[in-house]
Amino acid sequence: MDELSPSQLNALVSLLDDPDWEVKSHVRDRIMSIGAEIIPLLEQKWENNFNPELQKEIEELVHELQFGLVKKRLADWKNSEDRDLLTGLWIVNTYQYPDLDFAKLNAEMHQIYFEVWTAFNNDLQPYDQVRTINNVLFNTLRFSANTKNFHSPGNSMLSNVLDTKKGNPISLCAIYMLVAKKLGLPIYGVNLPNLFVLTYKSADQTFYINAFNKGLIFSRQDIVNYLEHLKLEPKEEFFEPCSHMDIILRSLRNLGTAFEKLGETGKVEEVREMIAILENQ
Repeated sequence: MDELSPSQLNALVSLLDDPDWEVKSHVRDRIMSIGAEIIPLLEQKWENNFNPELQKEIEELVHELQFGLVKKRLADWKNSEDRDLLTGLWIVNTYQYPDLDFAKLNAEMHQIYFEVWTAFNNDLQPYDQVRTINNVLFNTLRFSANTKNFHSPGNSMLSNVLDTKKGNPISLCAIYMLVAKKLGLPIYGVNLPNLFVLTYKSADQTFYINAFNKGLIFSRQDIVNYLEHLKLEPKEEFFEPCSHMDIILRSLRNLGTAFEKLGETGKVEEVREMIAILENQ
């Protein structure tokens, strides 16, 4: 943790309530330069202090440090070779739940996969394989569309969706995709306007799946009809698999919209910062 000893770090944190503004400003800059490792000490200081102004200052510092960590993780994920989907979703999740452990999320997803795998049969035809997944996810495990709180920030938080069993189109599709990948199935995300769906796409068969509607299976023509209804031209990208980057960006845009509807302008700005990290070349 930087070059300071534990006692020096304690002394540094204690100076946060120094009445001299210059001292306080210097201490704040020093703490920010140390990074997220100092967060436990700041939280300890918060617990042992009853000055609401200082507590608020510590909360802001902790948030800035945690947000810095989220941004660093996002940049690292963007530059990683495989851009693992679960890792990307976990990083987005840590914006709201900074203490969320990746291993916990991974274990929960593995349990869902195991439930599907025990009911799965590799010898079935693709449509029947998909129906098996649908049955486990939407009937046995009771995942469903969060239609009552469609714009809730929780819909973009995988841990929240796993807890409540309710999500938006992209979070439900992400769970479906992660399970399908472990089963070795060619199921990918498709970025439609106002809706996110899945495609089963192999060398000899292509069809689509709407996880927001209990895994409803539909065809390319249904997408054409949907686009006509929206008065949109049928671009090829509306029929083809999208990347993990597209999924994380869309999740972040959904999150930004959710905060906007709640009037949380500070969080909207921070989400924009996260989007910019992924969009900038």
